[in-house]
Amino acid sequence: SPAAAGKLLVILVEGSHWLSMKKVLVELSKRGREIVVIAPDSKMLTDSSGIYELKTYPVPFKKEEMEELTR
Repeated sequence: SPAAAGKLLVILVEGSHWLSMKKVLVELSKRGREIVVIAPDSKMLTDSSGIYELKTYPVPFKKEEMEELTR
């Protein structure tokens, strides 16, 4: 079944439920899942981790601009 797969792709959008999702990824990693997280290069909350591979994609604004808008 699809739930038994060993690989997981997470596409992150800033402002999503990343903090809750990260806890789920930790558990899946402990169970041997291979995880790739895709996030915008202006990400504010997502960081590199030993439990997943982080890949970024370009967006037309910088991290500093995002931080300014969320203040």
